[in-house]
Amino acid sequence: MSEEGRYGQYGGSYIPEILYTSQQQLLKSYREAMLDESFLQSVKQELQQFSGRPTPLTHCANLSRELGGAQIYLKREDLNHSGAHKMNNVIAQGLLAKRMGKTRVIAETGAGQHGFATALVAARLGLECTVYMGAEDIERQYPNVFWMKQLGATVVPVTTGSATLKDALDEALRDWSANYSDTYYLIGTSCGCAPYPEMVAGFQSVIGLECKEQALAQFNAQPDRIYACVGGGSNACGIFLPYVGSGTELIGVEAGGIGDEPGQHAKRFHTPQARFGIAQGFSTRFLQDESGQLLPTHSISAGLDYVGVSPILADLESRGEIRMTSANDAEVIDAFRRLTLHEGVIPALESSHAVAAALREAPDMLPDQHLVINLSGRGDKDIFNIAKALGDTAFNDFLTHYLKQDA
Repeated sequence: MSEEGRYGQYGGSYIPEILYTSQQQLLKSYREAMLDESFLQSVKQELQQFSGRPTPLTHCANLSRELGGAQIYLKREDLNHSGAHKMNNVIAQGLLAKRMGKTRVIAETGAGQHGFATALVAARLGLECTVYMGAEDIERQYPNVFWMKQLGATVVPVTTGSATLKDALDEALRDWSANYSDTYYLIGTSCGCAPYPEMVAGFQSVIGLECKEQALAQFNAQPDRIYACVGGGSNACGIFLPYVGSGTELIGVEAGGIGDEPGQHAKRFHTPQARFGIAQGFSTRFLQDESGQLLPTHSISAGLDYVGVSPILADLESRGEIRMTSANDAEVIDAFRRLTLHEGVIPALESSHAVAAALREAPDMLPDQHLVINLSGRGDKDIFNIAKALGDTAFNDFLTHYLKQDA
């Protein structure tokens, strides 16, 4: 990374002049905090005592035996407080906001896991909290919205554009522009202007660092492959970065959706709609039409339908350090069912993309090889979407009866 926050041709800061002073203040405060042992210790303490780190590395003995290929392991980020990897970054940025004297945090969220984590940490640290969330995502992920509100956060539905994550990010940027003196913008993924990509990826790297220690302890080697789902890219950066250049193959898994046409997927690699572009404060690979307008996206999971991708991952892919693939909606539901039924682990739909790719490729590996899936979140939040995808009429009947009973 360069001093300007660039990763090869990607990254940088493309922000309105009104935000320049605030961004420079953030950059300075972040650099100082990372040299302050007391700040780093406070982050470590909160990760352990509030979020529950370290998260375990779990062997999937049943699936490994059934598939007959590599030994399959899960890095259990689903066991963090809030049910996802998002806490790793939010705790650290929340403490940075307090250090900077900010009294309010704002956030954008897709699947709601980042918004939920932000609301939890804001409540713990005594910060006012506003979360911007696309109206379509609110419909898909209302349980997280309910809990954000119970935690005292204001959840603002965003109805512009496709009413998903990219539109929520636009609204959060507008808020930050108007209220930067007392407001800290707590970005949830490794995107945006510098120093956010570096900062989020760095705070999430605790995943990969732990995995290295646990792998040595459990099978006396490092994984042959690591799989992680890729939306914006925070969980993938978190587990990948400590392994770059180590000999472990790193595989990112995007949302293949329901087809290859614009609006049917969220693949920012290996698709004609993916092009270099500048939007929302940084440059990366965005899904765009020929005029450069951002395209609509689709994924069965609300957390993987972002139109762009981390500049860190875009650069790593261009240099051959990571391999990108995808899983479609049908593969994702099948992977969800198999992990749930065979291992007693309920993955988030986002994480199920990584599970799908790993289960697809594991049989071609040897039994003495090891692969790790970064299980970025748990599936509680997805119960309505999963029940609908599975055609579970009993669940639908229960909801109908319950709502009539209360009416």
